[in-house]
Amino acid sequence: MAVSKSTLSIVFIVLGGLAVLFGTVLVFVGPIIIDDQIVKNVEINPSNGLSYTMWKDIPVPFFMSVYFFHIVNPNETLNGEKPMVVQRGPYVYRENRWKDNITFHDNHTVSYREYRQYFFEESMSVGDESDVVTIPNMLVLGASVMMENMPLPVLLLLSTAFKSFNEGPFLTKPVGELMWGYDSKLVDFLNKYLPGMLPTSGKFGLFAEFNNSNTGQFTVFTGQDDIRKVHMVDSWDGLKSVDYWRSEQCNQINGTAGQMWPPFMTKESTMPFYSPDACRSMELVYQRPGVSRGIPVFRFVAPKTLFANGTDYPPNEGFCPCRQSGLLNVSTCRHNSPVFISHPHFFEADPVLLDTVNGLSPNEEEHGLFIDIHPETGVPMNVSIRLQLNLLIKRVFGISETGKIAEVVMPMIWFEESGYIDGPVLNTFRTNLVVLPMVMEYMQYSFIGLGLAGILGAVMLYLSDKKAMKKTSVSLSQGVSTNYLYMHIQKQRLQ
Repeated sequence: MAVSKSTLSIVFIVLGGLAVLFGTVLVFVGPIIIDDQIVKNVEINPSNGLSYTMWKDIPVPFFMSVYFFHIVNPNETLNGEKPMVVQRGPYVYRENRWKDNITFHDNHTVSYREYRQYFFEESMSVGDESDVVTIPNMLVLGASVMMENMPLPVLLLLSTAFKSFNEGPFLTKPVGELMWGYDSKLVDFLNKYLPGMLPTSGKFGLFAEFNNSNTGQFTVFTGQDDIRKVHMVDSWDGLKSVDYWRSEQCNQINGTAGQMWPPFMTKESTMPFYSPDACRSMELVYQRPGVSRGIPVFRFVAPKTLFANGTDYPPNEGFCPCRQSGLLNVSTCRHNSPVFISHPHFFEADPVLLDTVNGLSPNEEEHGLFIDIHPETGVPMNVSIRLQLNLLIKRVFGISETGKIAEVVMPMIWFEESGYIDGPVLNTFRTNLVVLPMVMEYMQYSFIGLGLAGILGAVMLYLSDKKAMKKTSVSLSQGVSTNYLYMHIQKQRLQ
């Protein structure tokens, strides 16, 4: 039995209406379902296999690339000439990080210590740890600046100690020893007569205190009661604030521990985090959207005010005493040694700093730090944190080892900590938190589109059926009229 077009149009209208209704419901309910799925996946909860593993063991490639500023004219620098440096490296280290002593608390926080180990990756490096470079001797030039206000007899005694232990103003040693430590009788002497002056009582090296160490005890919010607080630091080593700086604002411990951030970020969001190595909180700002390995991201970068001095940016006055903008004085948390942090090659710093050292060439692509983050989940997809370690050097009267050195903030090394999500973790992340929400979003518009198409098709089918019926009616009417006329003519003939 054939189905009439009118019946089909009614069926299409009903089905189309249901599809539009279902799609419209998905428009309102879909985002709620997606957001609920994101919330469940990003909170710190051992039952969330994907996100908890990423948070606990960081199962992604993570590397530290170190570049040395090799001084090519140490003798001329000692006589007051402008230092000339040549960048050596990178010397690349695979970085293993994991959290231990994980303890969950009743107030929806969790405490842990994060440990780190470094392993040299020769295949990724330009050079070997046996490469010999020349850099300022922190034990001599750093100690000289630290002691410059001491009485002259003390300075003369310190200079005599330098000579006794054959310590000069510059060090020429293999990269491996400069990184992880070398034996020094001067270190033993300073620890004996000036206890607390140095961060170590064993070998002295630029990264000696970082390898096989932890970053202190962090207590962060799990987000189980409020997802907006997930990963935000509640305390560090039991402290709600530090006492390294001169203002309450600068001493605050703000943001996360620097690995993940709360979800649902916007272009107006910022990325605050606390860095134990820099002894302060920092904040990145939105720069532009992008795509990282097929996943939409927001790029966040350091604002120009991050290392600005108090004159150029008054809120930073608490980090002073300051020098030129672009330098962070970390002496108060580094045993009072005259150490400064900056962007590599003094990127975005006062141009005066570039005029004091030859061989530097800053640019954003190589020396700017950034984090590409998936805004819906707060998970970083690509990270590149670049910082430079500098030492204030100058002539100190009474210490002959300082010669006629001009006062200059001398770059020693810069390093880049980088990592990105890849492999099975990336595939799982993309499927659970990108593809499925995208499929749901497409479904809602597909249902609405199909429903409207069905309704439109039903209307067209109904109109075509009405047109056909009208045509049939006209044909019947014409047939009746013709028959009547024929009968009338026949009747006239018979008469």
